[in-house]
Amino acid sequence: MPLLKPDPTFYPSPRLAMQAPPEKHAFVAALNPPGSKLNDALLVLDVDPESPTYGQRVGEVMMPKFGDELHHFGWNACSSALCPYAPHPHVERRYLVVPGIRSSRIHIIDTKPDPRKPKIVKVIEPEEVFARTNYSRPHTIHCGPEGIYVSALGAPNGDGPGGIFMLDCETFEILGQWEMDRGPQFFQYDFWWHLGFDTLLSSEWGTPNMIENGVQPDLLLGSKYGHQMHVWDLRRRRHLQALDLGKEQQMVLEMRPAHDPRKPYGFVSVVVSVKDLSASIWLWHRGNGAWDLKKVIEIPAEPADPEKLPPLLKDFKAVPPLVTDINLSLDDKFLYVSCWGTGEFLQYDVSDPFNPKKTGSVRIGGISNRTAHPKKPDQPLAGGPQMVEVSRDGKRIYFTNSLYAAWDEQFYPDGVASWMVKLDVGRDGGITFDENFFVESSDYRVHQIRLEGGDSSSDSFCFP
Repeated sequence: MPLLKPDPTFYPSPRLAMQAPPEKHAFVAALNPPGSKLNDALLVLDVDPESPTYGQRVGEVMMPKFGDELHHFGWNACSSALCPYAPHPHVERRYLVVPGIRSSRIHIIDTKPDPRKPKIVKVIEPEEVFARTNYSRPHTIHCGPEGIYVSALGAPNGDGPGGIFMLDCETFEILGQWEMDRGPQFFQYDFWWHLGFDTLLSSEWGTPNMIENGVQPDLLLGSKYGHQMHVWDLRRRRHLQALDLGKEQQMVLEMRPAHDPRKPYGFVSVVVSVKDLSASIWLWHRGNGAWDLKKVIEIPAEPADPEKLPPLLKDFKAVPPLVTDINLSLDDKFLYVSCWGTGEFLQYDVSDPFNPKKTGSVRIGGISNRTAHPKKPDQPLAGGPQMVEVSRDGKRIYFTNSLYAAWDEQFYPDGVASWMVKLDVGRDGGITFDENFFVESSDYRVHQIRLEGGDSSSDSFCFP
């Protein structure tokens, strides 16, 4: 819906976005666990501490068909609409673009006028996605200056290549494949950009056939999953460079670029090293006109009693961290790392991105630990820190515990249940649980979180 002036939730710079009012609602992707007959849903949670329904589910919209597996979703428009060359300066941050990673169906959900009563206004069926893009399994949504970018894990038959396609941000029509020349790129996962450097970067997981039924040990031990990043000319949509992290680094997933558009660097997570089961965080950076990578954080596996481990891990007698999500505060100061395997959630000061310093840690869940939440100290929890979202002012952290249905079953065969928590951030670092915010869900597994008005991983900026 066009406005006469820019949406008030669009901010020219991350510095101004940090001054925005606190969020009052969170939108959360909720999928039906295996064996359930429910359709997936988008849930609305009250995150206003002054509200009588704080920490409770206050709204939801159920998807019209069964079996979507809602995963990652995003806004139709955001602060990048204020870039000098944006052709849609007066769009509104109103609609959530919510794909099903298993169905390849895309739902357009209107969050206004009442965020507690979202409604579906359009459904793009998988056949249209296949016909217009030759891609399937839409995964990640980012709002760019000129439209909506969507990554897809593979082709309609479940093989590769995966890639990126685009939607019109006003009509939600599929425009087509983004790549003009993909070069050697085959696997696709996340992507982000540096608008001031006309550069897009992408990461790798695996094709749908490699991931949809869980981790395949022979592929993992054979280093067959993704282990590269790719550098693209953003305007010309052409592949420029492949950055290889090494074949032992398996599954190069979540990407978080610096929010300041003058800073050509960012962080990417690696789920596991087949050499020692460690996880790692790498810094991509640009110098002398070329892009390069450096490992800046390594998180080791933790010894564990084989009796407490799923079949996949018993012979290793250890729990890998399994870093499955990261996030970066808008001031580019704190990096947050979810260790879904060990149950640890980490905070690093990355003011010097080449030399991160650990400043905080909490534990909850975990494959062998099953650490409880402070609100219910006698209740062991399954799952672990997973999808993480940071408020615009950097003072609040939210995360959930479900990764991906087939993988949940492999690593937590007795079930992950479902929960969402909130942390408070100290002024100079440090993180603690909000003991009044512990949301359990008996009917759905909760995954990605988006905050009303924007958050630390939904917007990109053109001004410092």
